[in-house]
Amino acid sequence: MEFILTLIYLVASITYILGLKMLGHPKTARKGNLIAAFGMGIAIIGTIFIYPKEVPMMIYVLIGIAILIGTIIGWLVAKKVAMTKMPELVSIFNGMGGASAALIGLIEFHHYQGQTLSIVTILAGLIIGSISFSGSMIAWGKLNGTINKPIRIPKYNIINNLFFIVLVAFAGFIAYQGIDSQLYLYVLFVGALAYGVLFVLPIGGADMPVVISLLNSFTGLAAALGGFLYGNMVMLTGGILVGSAGTILTFAMCDAMNRSLSSVIFGAFGATTSTATDEASRKIKGNIKETTPSDVAILMNYANKVIIIPGYGLAVAQAQHIIHELEELLIKKGVEVKYAIHPVAGRMPGHMNVLLAETNVSYDRLIEMEDINPEFPNTDVVFVVGANDVVNPAAHNDPSSPIYGMPILEAENAKYIVVNKRSMKPGYAGIENELFYNQKTSMLFGDAKDALGKLVSELKNM
Repeated sequence: MEFILTLIYLVASITYILGLKMLGHPKTARKGNLIAAFGMGIAIIGTIFIYPKEVPMMIYVLIGIAILIGTIIGWLVAKKVAMTKMPELVSIFNGMGGASAALIGLIEFHHYQGQTLSIVTILAGLIIGSISFSGSMIAWGKLNGTINKPIRIPKYNIINNLFFIVLVAFAGFIAYQGIDSQLYLYVLFVGALAYGVLFVLPIGGADMPVVISLLNSFTGLAAALGGFLYGNMVMLTGGILVGSAGTILTFAMCDAMNRSLSSVIFGAFGATTSTATDEASRKIKGNIKETTPSDVAILMNYANKVIIIPGYGLAVAQAQHIIHELEELLIKKGVEVKYAIHPVAGRMPGHMNVLLAETNVSYDRLIEMEDINPEFPNTDVVFVVGANDVVNPAAHNDPSSPIYGMPILEAENAKYIVVNKRSMKPGYAGIENELFYNQKTSMLFGDAKDALGKLVSELKNM
């Protein structure tokens, strides 16, 4: 039976690797997700029914109930969640993974007394999982607007980092002294939860994509520690894959937002001062030009090349279907159409890719920032829909700007620029956008779905 279970774990581990590889391309991502889910399914079934030791029937009943409840909740939530709420769902699911790892530590602590290496593993998993859980809950609150502003106190970074050092030192003391105390264990648990809150609370909303990715890597590491503790191949493989993929993605997000990893971990980044924001906004000079769907239709109808830049506003308006209709209409008129995708457009990595894939937009038209930027000078019309900070020229020409140094989509290099927004309200970073005052820019105000609908109607009549 142990051989059969080991074989099942091996197969499951292979499906994780294959699934992750297939997630690297939109055309195979769905299949990769199903393959990895199948591997997880057989691993769970194998663990329950082929476990080599005797288990009381009541345990099986409780496991079955837990799986049933979790399956129903997960299915309903995932089916009903709006695309704009997807980042929040990711935060919650990631937090649940961290909580599971922390619970393993709480349960197994007393079972491994006298085994120093195992205790170290348990306490590390407990700390990391707890931080991931509480941090993810704060990230969820920031994403849905429950927690609106970053909270900071004097010397916050120093206090936060000292808190973490004390937390690790306390865990080391427990392991080194071989302390078997329920009180000490729960003090460590509560301390780790508190640090997770303190870690994410001061971070500005504009940096949430990096935070989500980093916390995801924490959860993977905590799961891998659980696999190491149990000698469980499938837990170890899954945790390593999640942890390493999350870490790689964190580095990619840091590059995309011009952040260093050290500032992510220790810097309480993203909390720009109102003085810096106001100073950056005051430097902008010029007037905005308002346009109409009719004028935009004429501009696009006679264009040779149009690049669409989607942002969070597109998701909020649920206008992904109508923008795909606009794309198809332009293509029928002989216009070359592409989508420019910034790595952190939306509220999480890949948010725009998922949004547009929902409407069956051709994957070949989704072009990443590095590849699309050289094409802007030869583009007749750039159509910015709901994006803001990712096209703000202040990122490379205003050293006082809070987003200075962040790689952006260089829309200002196109011949004509049309920006669809509800209002002139600043984006996630809270600063004015220089692009809106550019002489080549025209503002098409209104809800994206409504404005695009009128634009499509105008084009159909031409």
